[in-house]
Amino acid sequence: MSMPSDRRSRKRLATRQGISDAATRLFFERGFDHVTVDEIAAAADVGRMTVFNHFPRKEDMFFDRDEEGREILREVLRQRDPRVPPIETLRLLAHRLVAEQSPYVEFSARSQGFIETIEGSETLKARARAIRDEIAQVATMALSECVGREPTDPAAHLAAGLLLATWTVAFIQAHRTFRQSRDTKKAKAAFLALVDQGTIGLKAAMAGTPYA
Repeated sequence: MSMPSDRRSRKRLATRQGISDAATRLFFERGFDHVTVDEIAAAADVGRMTVFNHFPRKEDMFFDRDEEGREILREVLRQRDPRVPPIETLRLLAHRLVAEQSPYVEFSARSQGFIETIEGSETLKARARAIRDEIAQVATMALSECVGREPTDPAAHLAAGLLLATWTVAFIQAHRTFRQSRDTKKAKAAFLALVDQGTIGLKAAMAGTPYA
């Protein structure tokens, strides 16, 4: 009985990926706001309702790795070595993602297309800001949970806000570095340098709390 279920799961994932790939190609070619859901459905060879079954909003096709990224954040704090403070755990996560060549820290011609597509759409810029706020909430919950504090803990909210500010600046500067130099290695170094620098300030701000 498990085999049909597994096949269905694989088929569903393949369909979802096909829709996402078709949408991304069209968004890159023509800009997010100039592509319709019907055009995405045709490019992916599926029906309009199939698209919406996988992606409730058009923006979700563009930010299709959003939930996976949130789960990485939750999981790394759940599984952290108790001898390593949460803030340091997240700094090490940045280095691990770069070492593993994770798509979340990709600084390349392809990632430039991603950034330029966002910059060309007010809808995507608004969704990117909303995602940042949502991730701050996820970080707050994960940080407080991993040290046994309530989600209302003001220190957890402060730590999450400073963390997101640090990573946001690091991402922006790394993409800017790549845009100017076309050098992926230099862009990744810029990203990690800013994460490391920001983490120093974050640890100082959180001194005396279990987060540091």
